Order: sequence, then structure tokens, then C-alpha cells
Amino acid sequence: MIRTLLCFNNHPTFFSLPFDQIGPVWTATQQLMSGIDKMEGVTIVGTFDDDQTLVGATQGFPYTWYILADFPTREDVQAACNLLRTIVVGEGNDRLWKYMTVEARMGRALEIPQL
Repeated sequence: MIRTLLCFNNHPTFFSLPFDQIGPVWTATQQLMSGIDKMEGVTIVGTFDDDQTLVGATQGFPYTWYILADFPTREDVQAACNLLRTIVVGEGNDRLWKYMTVEARMGRALEIPQL
């Protein structure tokens, strides 16, 4: 298993949307989260959303929200990241990557010693 931290940034394109047009982006984001959760062999360890104390667009650290998950292979991590390229937002021709980016940090689970 590859322990992976998926780090998501919301773009200025998301924050420039009129409030009544945010719904389709949120629906697409739910599809993204559900799609990762349903990937074969993937276990989501936890999530973290910084939206209450980090307001507005981000570009790199600190990110807006995170998913920590165990993936079977590097290719599965790439497939999760690729969902931003394939998920359509609303009825238009936009993909989710217009509104957010993802960076995957891969490593191994660190075992905490029982002292």
C-alpha cells in the first residue's frame, strides 16, 4: 500500500462564481470524493477541510482540503488525480480541474512506537 495525501486547492475561478452557480462545482467535487472512495483497494484514512479558517483561493501550501488514503499502486493514485480531468461540471463543457488542482504526496505509513 502507498499512503497518499491528496492536497486540493480551490482556484480563483471557483471563488469568482456567483454564489448561485457554485452548486454544480460542489456536485462535481462530491463525485470526485465518491469516485476515490469507490476505487478498488483504496482505503480513505481521513479527510481535512480548512474552509473555516482559510478563506479564498490557494496556490500551494496551505491547501484548502485533503484526503489521506492508502492506494494499492502508484497508477491508482494517478487515476484518482485524473478524475479532475474527467469529471464534468454541470451541463457545460468544463471539467473539475478548472476549479481546483490536486497534488499527491506519496510515502509510507509511519508506525508510532508504543513506549
